[in-house]
Amino acid sequence: MSFSTAPGLQRPKRWDSPFSEEITEEDVRRLLRIEPFASMNPDTFPRGASLQEILRNDGRLRVFQDGEIIVREGDYGTSAFMVLSGSAEVVLHPDLPPSVVGRREPAKRGFFKAVAQLWGNSKEDEVERQKVRLKRRGNDEHHIFLQDIPVILNKHKTATIHAGSFFGEIAALSRMPRTSTIFARGPATELFEIRWQGLRDLMRNDARVREYIDGIYRERALSTYLAEIPFMKYLSEEAKQQVMKATQFETYGDYDWSGEYKKLAQSGAAAAKEQIVASEGDYPNSVVMIRAGFARMTQRVGDGHRTLNYLGSGRTYGFEEIAHNWRMPKHQVSLQYSLRVLGYTHVLVIPGNVIEEFVLPAIPENELPPLIETESQDTASPFALKDETAAEDSAPRVGPDLMEFLTQNRFFNGTETMVIDMDRCTRCDDCVRACASTHDNNPRFLRHGPIHDNIMIAQACMHCADPVCMVGCPTGAIHRDAFEGEVVINPATCIGCTTCANNCPYEAIRMVEQRSTDGEILIASDAKPIMKATKCDLCIDQYGGPACVRACPHDALKRMNLNTLDDLVGWLKR
Repeated sequence: MSFSTAPGLQRPKRWDSPFSEEITEEDVRRLLRIEPFASMNPDTFPRGASLQEILRNDGRLRVFQDGEIIVREGDYGTSAFMVLSGSAEVVLHPDLPPSVVGRREPAKRGFFKAVAQLWGNSKEDEVERQKVRLKRRGNDEHHIFLQDIPVILNKHKTATIHAGSFFGEIAALSRMPRTSTIFARGPATELFEIRWQGLRDLMRNDARVREYIDGIYRERALSTYLAEIPFMKYLSEEAKQQVMKATQFETYGDYDWSGEYKKLAQSGAAAAKEQIVASEGDYPNSVVMIRAGFARMTQRVGDGHRTLNYLGSGRTYGFEEIAHNWRMPKHQVSLQYSLRVLGYTHVLVIPGNVIEEFVLPAIPENELPPLIETESQDTASPFALKDETAAEDSAPRVGPDLMEFLTQNRFFNGTETMVIDMDRCTRCDDCVRACASTHDNNPRFLRHGPIHDNIMIAQACMHCADPVCMVGCPTGAIHRDAFEGEVVINPATCIGCTTCANNCPYEAIRMVEQRSTDGEILIASDAKPIMKATKCDLCIDQYGGPACVRACPHDALKRMNLNTLDDLVGWLKR
């Protein structure tokens, strides 16, 4: 093995690859004269991440023409925007059709390149070769213009964002897709775009910015989130405002939950830290909507609890019981299940009296949830659930042992989890070889992982609904692809800090040595190799999807979404 020890070779640092090479010192001075930056105290910022350095390296100035789309609903984004001049228009409802906003499948690798890669044997490390691929994708530059803006404004409700206002902070801070399409108005709308690492540091070091961002996050996010609840569609605008006014944000768990989870998992006490939102047998006094993260529904069995289901973003808890009690005041029921949060979870809490006053009277009789039938009052359990609809939603569709296996290991977080049927798998390693052929002879996963009965969850990136690996990345190198949300790594901005690898709860990210074009391992001035993070990219530029799945000759392997049990149940029954 050969090494390259060029004198003075330094390890990559956070701002070696700034957000923009074009922002100047004069631009920074100009920004510092504008609120909220003008009121910030530079002395509250650490020396290694000063206010000026954050604006210079984590921000960029952009100019959009009239009708040009700034962000698109459904795209994943890791930056927020501040309007400096001009204005922007946000589409509230109905949503713009995908064809209007230019959503289309990203370009894939051509046929001949896909075939040629099978014979490629580059000495250059894969992280260097990825730079060209990611540069070619250009997933954050759309330059798409809306046509017939007056027609759009007539058919869609919009709101204007004026100079001095921020937007895009929801996607930047929550690792979730953009909630609205926003386009520029006027001949030249100038924006200051700041990536989430810089926004995080501004909020961390200036209390007023933190309060301001938290305030607009609540105002804008609450309206968007509540609109996703099916029963909200029946409410008048006035009733919606009353519900919004009474709704509360609540957060459970830690933002960076993976470290604590790893310790608990190793000790075999992963469930000990779960917080209970509501307990079986209590009086139902609110509806809980999961906004981000996961919670599980459990039911008492003997001295313990059995997991019935887990709830992800957009799912609600407690509505059926409140609706029953509103319709049957003389035959009240209690909560049928307990709700426990898993990891870091955002919830919205709507008080029961608000549901009874504004929501339930507006819902047509045939759209109300079925009544919850109870056993006779002289039985030991007066609140036994009999309703078939609710039971279907919460009853286990996989065995209880497999359900506990999935929840204890947090595998429900994965949207592209690699599941292997060990009864069908012959250990031929065709999947590993296919992955290696696709990624310059560097396989991106291990055919190894936790096993329950005949099911194994391999150590391959699951492209999580909550990718906690992104939390501490100082440069934003690990991020979501804008189009479909795959979690990918940009080698150009990866500094090899190992934060993502350490944060990943599933051991799916590995550090590899960076090599020169001659295949030599690069050694820094401290005599240690320069490392970069690498992981499964879901064969993002390949026709046909993940090579590992296509290569399995025995249908033993599948990438599936475990946010719900639908994919798994269908696969087990194949």
